[in-house]
Amino acid sequence: MFYPSGEMPQRANLATVELSGPIVDSKDILEKIQKVKEDEYIKGVLFVVNSPGGAVAPSVEIAYAIKELKEIKPVVAYASGIMASGGYYASIWSDKIIANPGGMIGSIGVIFQSFNIEELITKIGIQTQTQKIGKYKESGTPFREWNDYEKDEINKVISQTYDMFVSDVSLARGLDPKNHESFADAHIFTSMGAKEVGLIDEVGTLSMAQGEIIKLSGVSDPIWTKEDKFEKFMEKLMQSTIQSVVKYFGSNLKSISDL
Repeated sequence: MFYPSGEMPQRANLATVELSGPIVDSKDILEKIQKVKEDEYIKGVLFVVNSPGGAVAPSVEIAYAIKELKEIKPVVAYASGIMASGGYYASIWSDKIIANPGGMIGSIGVIFQSFNIEELITKIGIQTQTQKIGKYKESGTPFREWNDYEKDEINKVISQTYDMFVSDVSLARGLDPKNHESFADAHIFTSMGAKEVGLIDEVGTLSMAQGEIIKLSGVSDPIWTKEDKFEKFMEKLMQSTIQSVVKYFGSNLKSISDL
C-alpha cells in the first residue's frame, strides 16, 4: 500500500487494556496482555479496571500476567469505578495504581455462599441419594445443613486463600501483613481512604493516569492503540450478559473460589 508523502500512518506506542465486570474467565484479557507484551512498538500499558472481583483463579492469572508484563514495559493501573476484591488483586503488580476520585477500592477478602434447600425439597417430595468416597466430598452441599467438619474444611480453604491474597497484596504494595486488618479484612475504601492505607498511589482522573504512563514509558510522541469497535461492542454485550446472570442467580453462583 502506498501513502502520499508525509501521510505514512505511525505505529501506536501506548496501549490500553480494560478489565470490566465480574471476573469469571481470564482467557480474553490474558490474550490482550500477551499481545501488548509481544508488541515491540508498545512502550507502556494503561490497565483500566472497573470490576467488583470474581473467581480466584482467573484473578490470580491476570495479576501475574500483569506482573510479567511490568518486567518488560511499564504498567499503570487505573480504577475508573470499582477496583475491588479480585479486580484489585489483578492490579496489584502494576508500577502505579491511580484511582478515580469517586472510585471504590479494596474488599480484600474471600467468600463462600450456598443455599440450604433441604426443607424445600422435603416439602415437594424430593429425596437425594448420595454415594461417595472421601469424608469431605459433600462439603458445601445445598441439600442439607453442613456438618461441623465440613464447615471447618470450607473455612480452611477460605483462610488459606485469604492468606495468599493478603501476602501478595503486602508484597506488591510494600505493606505489613501483620496489619492486614487495616487494609484488608474485606474493608471497602473510597479512593482517598485507599491511598491512606497504601492500596493505591494517587487519586486522579483518567488523563492523569495516561500522563503517568506516558512519563514512565518515555515516549515523546504518544500514540494510543485504537480499539476495535465491534470487539468493544461484543465485550460490552458479554459483560452485560454475565452481570445479568449473576444478578438473577445471586449467591447461588458463588463458590469457594470467589474473591
